[in-house]
Amino acid sequence: MKTVDFNIIKLSFFLVLGILLAFYFPISLKSSLYSIFGLLILLFTSNIYSRNRLKKNIWFGILAYMTTILMGVVITNFYNHKNHTYHYTKYFKTEENSASLIKFRVNEILKPSKYYDKYVVEILKIEGHSVTGKSLLNIQKDSIQKKLEVDEILFTTEAFQHISTPKNPNQFDYKKYLEKQYIYHQIFTKKEKLFGVSNTKHTLLGYASSLRNTINAKLKKYNFETNELAIINALILGQRQDISEEVYANYVNAGAVHILAVSGLHIGILLLIFNKLLEPIAWLPHGKTFKTIVILILLWSYAVLAGASASIIRSATMFSAVAIGMHLNRPSNVYNTLAASIFVILLFKPLFIFDVGFQLSYLAVLSIVSIQPLIYGLWTSKLFVVNKLWEIFSVTLAAQFGIVPISLFYFHQFPGLFWLSNIAIIPFIGGVLLSGIIIILLALLDMLPTFLADSFGACISLMNTLLEWIASKEQFLFQNISFNLLYVFASYLIIVTLVQLYLKKNFKTMVLLCVSIITFQLTTIYNKYKNNNASFILFHTSRNTVLGEKNYNQLKLYHSQDSIKKNKFISTFATANFIRTIREDSLKELYFFKNKSILVVDSLGIYPIKSIKPDYIILRNSPKVNLDRIIDSLKPQKIMADGSNYKSYIKRWEQTCIKRKLPFHHTSEKGAFILEN
Repeated sequence: MKTVDFNIIKLSFFLVLGILLAFYFPISLKSSLYSIFGLLILLFTSNIYSRNRLKKNIWFGILAYMTTILMGVVITNFYNHKNHTYHYTKYFKTEENSASLIKFRVNEILKPSKYYDKYVVEILKIEGHSVTGKSLLNIQKDSIQKKLEVDEILFTTEAFQHISTPKNPNQFDYKKYLEKQYIYHQIFTKKEKLFGVSNTKHTLLGYASSLRNTINAKLKKYNFETNELAIINALILGQRQDISEEVYANYVNAGAVHILAVSGLHIGILLLIFNKLLEPIAWLPHGKTFKTIVILILLWSYAVLAGASASIIRSATMFSAVAIGMHLNRPSNVYNTLAASIFVILLFKPLFIFDVGFQLSYLAVLSIVSIQPLIYGLWTSKLFVVNKLWEIFSVTLAAQFGIVPISLFYFHQFPGLFWLSNIAIIPFIGGVLLSGIIIILLALLDMLPTFLADSFGACISLMNTLLEWIASKEQFLFQNISFNLLYVFASYLIIVTLVQLYLKKNFKTMVLLCVSIITFQLTTIYNKYKNNNASFILFHTSRNTVLGEKNYNQLKLYHSQDSIKKNKFISTFATANFIRTIREDSLKELYFFKNKSILVVDSLGIYPIKSIKPDYIILRNSPKVNLDRIIDSLKPQKIMADGSNYKSYIKRWEQTCIKRKLPFHHTSEKGAFILEN
């Protein structure tokens, strides 16, 4: 194997650094262009100066790395749609929220929500002005109307709306997630308020979508069950929109969700299949070159057919480099290949660095190539089957070393039976993929025998049933694990030093391991110190009132429902704040927190006038009260209203507070109210 080229790794690292710098500390495109132009001149001058000198010039290396950082800044700014002259945000005023004639093209079909079909659309025109940019389109569900297709062009007169931020602390920020995909607004509409212009295909993704629709139409002629067809779409065609919540949860809880995302596993298997099937081409004159070109075309055609997601692009790029290396017959180092693929991908898609699948894929591959040989070398068996199972287990275990810290950070759960899922599925996944491709080709040609379709459907059903059984073993699923970014860095430090200690058992590596363990302990101490505080929270819930009192690692909830501690927004808050104990109680009229008093006025509108002067007043369940009178008699510092109140009441209260110059907090607009000590 070729030795590691650290220059490629360093360049990729500094490019990532530049992208992060531009994202978190915005630098204008003009400034970054001037800066990189100046650095390129200095770099060229330094190269000429040091060309005929015996000693290496350290300044050339420093300038090269600085140039790479600025390259990351430039490409991040360049691909930021808002920096474009004709971005749609420059042609309407969001604060007025006024309707405009908007023409758009459907780019991507997303997983529908409970009430809306969702799409990513490219804005083409606003009031006749040609514009660019992407938006989210939400169409109210209608069982009668046909869903939109990729490349379909329509127009509407609905208004752009802001994408709301999370209303409760520590919830998933969908707005920030969409911003990393250059989506800043959304449109809500009904199908009857959309007017078609064209459904002609214009792009590769449009043609790919049309082919997927044709494939599905052909497959629906056979007796595939809904869940079977959904898994076929995910496993082979890269489309997960139709997977039910229950089936998807089974794959997640069984630790096998990576099977549903077309990524390195699928592309790698396809490369091996294509390489074997096209072997006869290599016997022809210039056959190896032609074979490599055909393989690359097939890999990228499949990537486009599967939707060209971040994981697919990453995998296709990496295995394209592998395919070229196989053709050139040159030894290559997998670390160089990984670094080079990261560099190339981020040059064209800089914000892929924030994609969770992108991060997990690279960390998994990196762990497999670096840790799996060490685990596999611990034990071998003379029995072929046992040895193969051990090999698969070692791959699975090595991948977990790489992804567990970041998985705990994003998902806060760990499937204890991941190894069983992978041992049961991975050995057969290549056969399932190949069989699936054959099934699809035969279906397209109307040559698919019914017994073959039934057999393949039975295999998919068996896989679903097996993973459902594994997922049902809840005692092996560890959920709501508190794990922040500091823990992620501390965990990877331990993993790296453990590998180093295994490779080089000396005093230096032992000291490094001890330092990494101490770092993890210090992280734990810091997290305890940081969360050693108290707070009073008015959560936002629709049609209900939920109050919380946090004291160190305990949370007491006040509400009028049966039980809410398993509600998503409560469990998310508890996990993020290292809560260990949750207690529940009924709502009270008056609360005391530190030196502050909080009065709750409910639908009865009864409140004490002389006994107490509250600092804060919470209005719930739309009480019919004269707010002016309350303010005059109780003189509060702030008025708050939650999601249990009528909107008309809230508007009236807000106007009263504005007139009286008193702060007003409405959770539907400003999110949960948190009072800290």
